[in-house]
Amino acid sequence: MPEAFLYFLWQYQYFATQHLTTTDGEVVQVLRPGFRNHDSGPDFTNARLLINDVEWVGTVEMHTRTSDWLAHRHQFDRAYDNVILHVVWEDDRPVNGRRVDRSNGTPLPTLELSSRTNATLLDQYRLLIESPDVIPCAGQFKSVSPLRLTSMLDKAMLQRLERKAMGVLDVFKQTGSDWEETAYRLLAINMGFKINAAPMEQLSRSVPLKVIHKHRDQIHQVEAILFGTAGLLETEASDEYTATLLREYRFLSAKYQLADKEVTESAWKWGRLRPANFPTLRLAQLARLLTKHASLFSLFVGTSDLTMLLKLVQVTPSDYWQTHYRFGKKTEKIVPALGSNAAENIVINTVVPLLAAYAHHREQPAYIDRAIALLEELPSEKNRLTDTWDTLGLGIRTAFDSQAAIELYNEFCSVKKCLSCQIGAGLLK
Repeated sequence: MPEAFLYFLWQYQYFATQHLTTTDGEVVQVLRPGFRNHDSGPDFTNARLLINDVEWVGTVEMHTRTSDWLAHRHQFDRAYDNVILHVVWEDDRPVNGRRVDRSNGTPLPTLELSSRTNATLLDQYRLLIESPDVIPCAGQFKSVSPLRLTSMLDKAMLQRLERKAMGVLDVFKQTGSDWEETAYRLLAINMGFKINAAPMEQLSRSVPLKVIHKHRDQIHQVEAILFGTAGLLETEASDEYTATLLREYRFLSAKYQLADKEVTESAWKWGRLRPANFPTLRLAQLARLLTKHASLFSLFVGTSDLTMLLKLVQVTPSDYWQTHYRFGKKTEKIVPALGSNAAENIVINTVVPLLAAYAHHREQPAYIDRAIALLEELPSEKNRLTDTWDTLGLGIRTAFDSQAAIELYNEFCSVKKCLSCQIGAGLLK
């Protein structure tokens, strides 16, 4: 019996609540079950109970078995001295067995729920948890009310924005509270498009934005710095462009001490990638973005018009990369500029998290509102996961919907947190 099921039972009081008594025969009345605590310490805070007509206010701790209190050594932890009730699925102490106490030696009232819980509720829970479907509630999904679906998607989206904002603020702290450097690192990671995000992140750490800015008026020098530090420059030039970059990098590498910071060539992934996603082309596009815009942060945070923002990030790389996907291999057709899908991806995964983090930093919710507005304007992302949700009838139309659906799957469905999801909890209710 997972404790998550006990949390659900207690939070919604889904057990026989009349004539409640503890395992020692004390009469219990629940005035307020309390609030779920997701940090360390007891599971529910600010609960109010009547035990033998005496009102208690404090915390409630949950365990599968009574003996878990002892196994977890709570009897020695003063953080659990304000627990007013121990709620368990099974009281596994033998008759006249060892007493469960707080650290100060006072006895702890224990309430057993197994005999008070409807077996049908437990069966429904097991159906969800043991479901072989990618989405555990897929077989019951059509019975969920639209209002509950909308509510859960909103919750998932806000959770995703919060989580991503915290990640951006971590980067902000690492950069010494530099928003320009933060925007640059986020963009670089995003330009790796998941499969090459890790080497892109390493590259952005190795080459500070201030180094790039010193050479903004010479794109070949910026390309030399990026390709050379990325470990992707050929050791022997196959054409004049490559020879130019090699000469530039030898000088710039020594000037900025980049040789020891180079990314290994093997870190980059090429397999199963379309040429438009080759890391060489993405680096060329990144170089153009960095030389075209003096301030990425102002571009991302200061541009509220989505059409204008998409237009500004859809750059064409330098001449060489309009006819090449890799060094020394010229293509017959012109290489397309950074496409609309890639531009939308940058807005979703770079601009929106940056706005959310800036909202936290400045304590100005207007930036969160702008982030949400951008997602609601953008079309839905298309991938296998969104296709699965579409099949179930979720109705994904905008990037707000697809981002919420991705969060819902990653943070609830895939880890079987059905009872923390309003959809799963609603099905059990």
